[in-house]
Amino acid sequence: MTGARRIVAGALLPLALSAGAAAAQGSCDPGQVVLTTPSGSHAVFSVEIAADPAARARGLMGRRQLLRSHGMLFVYEAPQPAGFWMKDTLIPLDMLFFDEKGVLRHVHPQAQPHDLTIIPGAAPGDPDPERLLVLELAGGEAARRGLVPGTTLRHPAVPQATAAAPCD
Repeated sequence: MTGARRIVAGALLPLALSAGAAAAQGSCDPGQVVLTTPSGSHAVFSVEIAADPAARARGLMGRRQLLRSHGMLFVYEAPQPAGFWMKDTLIPLDMLFFDEKGVLRHVHPQAQPHDLTIIPGAAPGDPDPERLLVLELAGGEAARRGLVPGTTLRHPAVPQATAAAPCD
């Protein structure tokens, strides 16, 4: 990141925090996800969307950094089993796997760069392993923010008629 981009990102942080407070109350911005933990705390992330096969295949490969307040949201056309790997990914990532209601079902923390092991979107024994959304965050963010199974995701990509945390 260039020095100029670092300054702009720093200058936008207060705006992002105030926008996050509004987002936590129900509005939906396609460039943000709002996560609400089972204990009621909120986390807001700016997201890039990977909604087509080419974008999902590319993901965050080649990125040298990911800000703690940013992520990538992978959106599938329909719920399906999901699996990821870290080939050509340069930074550790947390992978959060959500069902069709936007409920976090599985967290894979600290996926290691360049690892070719398939990371499943469901924990062993999960009776419903299909996922509609996957959120990749900087490694360690899920633990730092208390993001655990049962956390809900508010975003317009979640089918609103059945969303656990619908948009207003």
